[in-house]
Amino acid sequence: MHPVPQRQPIADIRSNVLAGLTSSFALVPECIAFALVAQLNPLMGLYGAFIICTITALFGGRPGMISGAAGSMAVVIVALVVQHGVQYLLATVILSGVLMLLFGALRLGKLIRMVPHPVMLGFVNGLAIVIAMAQLEHFKQTTAHGQQWLQGTALLVMCALVGLTMLIVWLLPRLTKAVPPALVAIAGVGLLTQLLHLPTRSLGDMAHIAGGLPQLQLPHIPLNMETLRIIFPYAILMALVGLLETLLTFNLTDEITETQGQPNRECLALGAANVVSGLFGGMGGCAMIGQTMINLSSGGRSRLSGITSGIMILLFILFLSPWIERIPLAALAGVMLVVAQQTFAWGSLRVLGKVPRHDALVIIAVTVITVFTDLAVAVLCGIVIAALNFAWQHALEIRTEVDLSHPGRKTYIPHGTLFFAATTRFLDLFEPVQDPALVFLDCRHLHLADHSAIAALESLAERYKKAGKQLQIGHLSTRNQAMLQRIGMTWNTDIKTSQ
Repeated sequence: MHPVPQRQPIADIRSNVLAGLTSSFALVPECIAFALVAQLNPLMGLYGAFIICTITALFGGRPGMISGAAGSMAVVIVALVVQHGVQYLLATVILSGVLMLLFGALRLGKLIRMVPHPVMLGFVNGLAIVIAMAQLEHFKQTTAHGQQWLQGTALLVMCALVGLTMLIVWLLPRLTKAVPPALVAIAGVGLLTQLLHLPTRSLGDMAHIAGGLPQLQLPHIPLNMETLRIIFPYAILMALVGLLETLLTFNLTDEITETQGQPNRECLALGAANVVSGLFGGMGGCAMIGQTMINLSSGGRSRLSGITSGIMILLFILFLSPWIERIPLAALAGVMLVVAQQTFAWGSLRVLGKVPRHDALVIIAVTVITVFTDLAVAVLCGIVIAALNFAWQHALEIRTEVDLSHPGRKTYIPHGTLFFAATTRFLDLFEPVQDPALVFLDCRHLHLADHSAIAALESLAERYKKAGKQLQIGHLSTRNQAMLQRIGMTWNTDIKTSQ
């Protein structure tokens, strides 16, 4: 067999640089929009994107993933900004970064393995819908009467440019894969609008992005317990949302690239990035699934793509704002709509009728909750539903065999795991009133999982005592014996061991 040809270093560098450039174009409007949602200066969103994207690309555990000032975290802080101002926000961003660092230092990133696959499907489907719905804002204009949908020629031009962008992204890979199709679409549609002087909104209509280098600025707030009381709840929520979205995007990136990253290292890098962002006047952030999908589909696989994306954000601010502000929003909306289409797990629709009903419920529930509330609530609800179903199904598996071979004695041989959800079914397996005077419980195939299991054994012993019968327990595993001994359970009264 011939060896698989390796990509040339120059070609690899070019593809990652172009991928980073493409994702940076998609980062700008998102970060501006999220800053406006949080009622902040758009430059705070761009500074946060530059700092977080660059630091996580340099030191994170998942090359190819793009992080920035994320909307999921922006929504969390709106109330804080309105009530207490920007300085308290910056302190919150710093504290949330510290909490993320602590999460990574404790090596808790592996907890993402506890997220079931149906929850992952619901996560990507929900975010795909959210990404698509967010683009509808570009089809509106601000008037004296507030936000209104585009009409007439403006609407036709907008739809035509969005459609043209999407066609380029879909069709160009069939002709050549030398350049990212999203980059060609953005540049081509932007050039077309300039040459034909088409009446369409541009990035500059959202906000002006020209500025200087971010400056170190410690938050001007009193350092006391009252400040901590204000910012700590928001910092916890920001850290949880940021870590959750990052680790889920991390898992998705692992699947797409068929490689394995380092989740704890990613958590540490994200925490450090948020601390630095807060110190330099930027928003908090985390991994962004839309921009990550653009980067991956454009060929970005190494740290260079993320570094390029972050550095380009800074160059846009310092030098390139006059040109970047001319990019039509229609081109960016078209690219993001394609990202939404490619992100959505269409295969999940086909399997809804084939997988167990509880898994289908989890997929639908996480998708809907993500769209109408937020990611953290959706994923936690999905995990709870999946965990409850697992507990219920596992509880149904407990059973017992009965041995009547010894005269005057009945032997129960239970099989399975005894835990909180199985205790009622376990107790129903016994018949204290009808059983003979001596009953033996053979626990060689029984696993005691929690305190509810021990309480069930105590309850069973009490039932036999009231019935005037003797219950003996034997063949306990070393682990089960140790568990009973730790709580001081006695063996010389109602419950006895028999070897």
